[in-house]
Amino acid sequence: MPPASPVQVRVWVEPAEALLAVAETANTAASRTQGLLGRDSLAPGQGLILDPCRLIHTFFMRFAIDVVFVDRRQRVTRVARDVRPFRFAWGGWSARATLELPAGTLARVPVPPGAQLRLERIT
Repeated sequence: MPPASPVQVRVWVEPAEALLAVAETANTAASRTQGLLGRDSLAPGQGLILDPCRLIHTFFMRFAIDVVFVDRRQRVTRVARDVRPFRFAWGGWSARATLELPAGTLARVPVPPGAQLRLERIT
């Protein structure tokens, strides 16, 4: 049986209804371990959701990312902007999942701690 393709979701910031990204989900140990490693970039408007995940690293990555940490209700616990390669970012004890975005995304679409995200499944 071929491996399951990743689920894609639209990530909206409420109540503004701003589309933050179209994101793949990484919800297996193997897919979370792989994460963005081996990629040269993350296209504008794209993202990767790691679930569960409250701590990320950018070791061996080739580009910087913006990171949004959310709790079980998709409420933002912390954000980290422009996390460069070979760094750590932690979402806090209440974080459940992580949304990794191209660097600069959070400068264009403000996502403060406490904001509510809504995930809409595409595939």
